[in-house]
Amino acid sequence: MAPVFSHGDLRLYLLNLLDESPRHGYDLIQALSDRTGGTYTPSAGTIYPRLAKLEEEGLVTKTVDGRKTVYAITEAGRAEVVARAGDLEGIEAGLADSIRLIADEVRGSVREAMKSLRADLAAAAQADHAAADARRAASATTADGARADAREQLRRAETIVGEFRASVRADLRGHLARGGTLASSTVDDLARSLDDALHALTRSLR
Repeated sequence: MAPVFSHGDLRLYLLNLLDESPRHGYDLIQALSDRTGGTYTPSAGTIYPRLAKLEEEGLVTKTVDGRKTVYAITEAGRAEVVARAGDLEGIEAGLADSIRLIADEVRGSVREAMKSLRADLAAAAQADHAAADARRAASATTADGARADAREQLRRAETIVGEFRASVRADLRGHLARGGTLASSTVDDLARSLDDALHALTRSLR
């Protein structure tokens, strides 16, 4: 995915955040994460050198408040924010696009996982039917053998579902750990797809 902020945009956006109110470093990091829907959470090593540069340029000042260093915009910094209002509008539009893109990626990943689950469940159901037909055709098949086969197919189906659950859980947690976000509509899509898969399996077992 392309960087959330182009060259120089993060500097201007930091000024914009400080124009809203004085903030300490962690607050700026959290604000950037919130404003980007979790798609971008910069490290302290990214934020503090830029704040130091802004201070050198006379665009921000810093004061120590207990154990925290609070940054505030200067009149010169505020003048730059006003002068570059058009650039800020472009940055805001880019952030909105980034949030939409990550949401689309998550929805796409869930849809692909659902397709795989439906295919696996259909294959398992077909295998159950084939095994049942073979058991009926073979007169030598005993009741104990049929029950053992059913137990084996049950274990197989449970393994498929368990692997799917682990895969989806790992994908979602990994996505969130990378700073992604998870929209309620995506979870709703997941619930609907699982419900469809369950109904398909129920019909195949009748």
